[in-house]
Amino acid sequence: MPHDVPLITTIAAALGFGLVFGFIATRLKLPALVGYLAAGILLGPATPGMVADAELAGQLAEIGVMLMMFGVGLHFSLDDLWEVRRVALPGALLQITAATVMGMGLAWYWDWSIGGGLVFGLALSVASTVVLLRALEERGILDSFNGRIAVGWLVVEDLVTVLVLVLLPPLAGSLGGTPLPGQAETSLLTTMAITLGQVGAFIAFMLLVGRKLFPWILWQVARTGSRELFTLCVIAAALGIAYAATKLFGISFALGAFFAGMVLRESELSHRAAEESLPLRDAFAVLFFVSVGMLFDPAILMQKPLQVLAVVAIIVFGKSLAAFLLVLLLRYPAKTALMVSASLAQIGEFSFILAALGMALGLMPQEGQSLILAGAIISIALNPVVFAITGPLERWFGKDKGLAAKFDRSADPLAELPMSTASTKLADQVVLVGYGRVGRRIAETLTAQGIHFVVAEQNREVVDQLRQQGVPAVAGNAGEPAVLIQAHIARARMLVIATPDTFHVRAMIETARALNPNIRTVVRTHSDEEAELLKRERAGQVFIGEQELAKGMSAHILHEFHTTHH
Repeated sequence: MPHDVPLITTIAAALGFGLVFGFIATRLKLPALVGYLAAGILLGPATPGMVADAELAGQLAEIGVMLMMFGVGLHFSLDDLWEVRRVALPGALLQITAATVMGMGLAWYWDWSIGGGLVFGLALSVASTVVLLRALEERGILDSFNGRIAVGWLVVEDLVTVLVLVLLPPLAGSLGGTPLPGQAETSLLTTMAITLGQVGAFIAFMLLVGRKLFPWILWQVARTGSRELFTLCVIAAALGIAYAATKLFGISFALGAFFAGMVLRESELSHRAAEESLPLRDAFAVLFFVSVGMLFDPAILMQKPLQVLAVVAIIVFGKSLAAFLLVLLLRYPAKTALMVSASLAQIGEFSFILAALGMALGLMPQEGQSLILAGAIISIALNPVVFAITGPLERWFGKDKGLAAKFDRSADPLAELPMSTASTKLADQVVLVGYGRVGRRIAETLTAQGIHFVVAEQNREVVDQLRQQGVPAVAGNAGEPAVLIQAHIARARMLVIATPDTFHVRAMIETARALNPNIRTVVRTHSDEEAELLKRERAGQVFIGEQELAKGMSAHILHEFHTTHH
């Protein structure tokens, strides 16, 4: 008996072809997502052979975006978002403006309408959060300070895009398009006020009610002891909150899911929630990339190669260069600027939504959507290469001391200790690198014992706050000699490296020993292999996170046993 099963066919074909092409891509030393995109092109209507249901694939991709954004929220606290606001907020707004102007310039050259150019430029300005997360997770830097800046930057971009999607229909008439039914009579100011009100109401609800309610529900379900119920609760929360956010507050699915993850992070079970939902998140992420490939018509590469090249140039070079310069202008190091610009050198899900709306409003021609899709697929495929280039570029910046100094430290008040710092605090002091959860606790202990210390920290907001509290602190990457010199390492008694970024540890120890041969060093690491390597290089006292936790727990168990026996 024949079955009409487009959903099963679409999922089976997408996952099956995704597996085959992903495997081929990895064997060719390419990222697996290039294979997923190729699988999508093969399954799409533009190529001969089997054709999967593109509409269904699009909906499955939407679930993939929701689950991925939920996963980010689980790792990304409100404190993280607040910490990076001074770079993410102005940076994202200015970068969107710069990329939109570039896109509009290109559209004007092609004789498109102003409205068409505006939609086109906006579509090129918004990077894909899904692609970024994949890149950061593969490199293990999602939880790093630079990773948090990149994610915060994209959250701001997503919020701006949500606003744009609501404002475009009432503006369509004045931009040379045709407004959607029921949109013509709504004034722009009213629409804007309603949108901002809805976004504000949703965020307020999640902060005031969601932060207490959803972690409580998760805890109640966990108490049942049923693993499948717990997994179901996590997935239901991710998709349910995302759906409710769209229906009740007009927020996008992706943003709703992101905030769902952020409030569930308040629960002590957030790590387990992330672990349980990971396989499903990975499977649907594959469906997202396959569905992007299905929308693409390879014919555009033959028909308009120069236009495709111009679009890719704006996404990969123009937008990235604008972001790089903006991060440097905001007084962040070249390493952070390179990381953020590599993160933004692609476009994705929101660009497709913008393109579809632009066409529905009669603002953008059909070729605009094809060019945006071509730009997305090529930039997503090139993104791992762009990330790989940041390493050599960073080393090049580091080698040329004059260039590094010019970019990183010119006239930066936070890069130097204030002249008013008492000289008694800068002799026999502890130089504390990193002021995260571990660094903060060490600082509290040192303060309680009356031991002077200087903090070296990459987060400029943290350095600013410490200085307001009267704590000597210097902004910058302690892997650079200039930062440790400013922390007066030459007169310090001890260097304590409390940052999880073990990549620059050797450089920090080398600089410290060159300037102060008698200095004692204390290093934190999470890896046994890294610890072994550091010990071999005489890195002083090395503490391994899990080992110290086990020691502490063992000591407590033995203490309890002795006290109960006596």
